[in-house]
Amino acid sequence: MNPLLYDFPEEFETDRLLIRIPRPGDGKTVYNSLKTSINELKPWMPFAQKEQSEMEVEINIRESYIKFLKREDLRLLVFLKETGQFVASSGLHRIDWSISKFEIGYWIDTRFSGKGYMTEAVQGIMDFAINELKARRLEIRCDSKNMKSRAIPERIGFTLEGILKNEGLSAETNELRDTCIYAKVI
Repeated sequence: MNPLLYDFPEEFETDRLLIRIPRPGDGKTVYNSLKTSINELKPWMPFAQKEQSEMEVEINIRESYIKFLKREDLRLLVFLKETGQFVASSGLHRIDWSISKFEIGYWIDTRFSGKGYMTEAVQGIMDFAINELKARRLEIRCDSKNMKSRAIPERIGFTLEGILKNEGLSAETNELRDTCIYAKVI
């Protein structure tokens, strides 16, 4: 079936979080979060290597909105239910609809790190993918040296399927790096 015909919710909740599609106008909030968290994101995220303007982030949000509607990439923004504060960006990427395979990616605003929000969000996104999208395989890929990122799939029952040696370059220094591949097969 053509993915454009798939109907599924554009938002859902966990105990403490509201997780939803990015919307035009979200750029300012995400921009402010990126500014606050840039030093923690730089070692791991290619997009954090270049300072982005608020307008560039808004354009990226709008492109993500369009890709979500086209079912090409399902970026999701994470907010605290109680206050509406932006916490993180995540989503389902590198989609293969023919086998219902998705990769979960994520980054968190430094001000909310260490409180279990990212683990809760990824668990919620995993449940959403399984229940709403009938996922058969979910992956989380991360730099082998990023211990905080690695802890999340390990906490929620993903299996480390392998470590690809010299598979990529570090985002910040262009050194050869290893990539961990965690998976949940349903």
